[in-house]
Amino acid sequence: MTGFVLIPGAGGSAWYWHRVVPLLRAAGHEATAVDLPGDDETAGLPEYAGLVSGAIGGRGDVVLVAQSLGGFTAPLAAARARVAALVFVNAMIPVPGETPGAWWDNTGWELARVAAARRGGYPAEFDLAAYFLHDVPAEVAAAGEAHAHPEADIAFGQPCAIKRWPDVPTRVIAGRDDRFFPLEFQRRVARDRLGTDVDEVPGGHLAALSYPAELTGQLTRYL
Repeated sequence: MTGFVLIPGAGGSAWYWHRVVPLLRAAGHEATAVDLPGDDETAGLPEYAGLVSGAIGGRGDVVLVAQSLGGFTAPLAAARARVAALVFVNAMIPVPGETPGAWWDNTGWELARVAAARRGGYPAEFDLAAYFLHDVPAEVAAAGEAHAHPEADIAFGQPCAIKRWPDVPTRVIAGRDDRFFPLEFQRRVARDRLGTDVDEVPGGHLAALSYPAELTGQLTRYL
């Protein structure tokens, strides 16, 4: 049995993982999705990391999984608590000292997103439905409205305050149809920053909502 601790992206809602948690538990593992105060202007990356490290506790067998903006919290939490592995899912991969606000330009995200939109024939101008919900079942998207919170600005100006990358196995999962962080963009960032390739799964940016079984299968294959 392995413990999975799951970090959500912007907004901080643990509900994002609600379709994956029962599948991990059904496979015989422990799974905890962490709620973060994403809409609180007085709480940012240090507070997020504290909540995640608290969920990890004293266990050493935990696989820490981060989605999107959660990629900035994961290495901070791993520096505070012992983990067995890090997994990034359509996530922002930081370098030590980088802020989430600087990450977009540093990685060339905007150019990559627009280029992918032109190739894919969907709007280059950001639209929530086109970029996040295009493959999420309608009933799941509707249920998610009650759990959607805007991410406060504070976290975007705070650095990933680590001196070096945590010395643990690190994997990167990328949604094949992610429009917000296109696959080839994620592949380039993973190679540049971690020296690794990505493992592809079906789905877009919110793969835990659109393809939970496939994402869970990839997570358990790492064990």
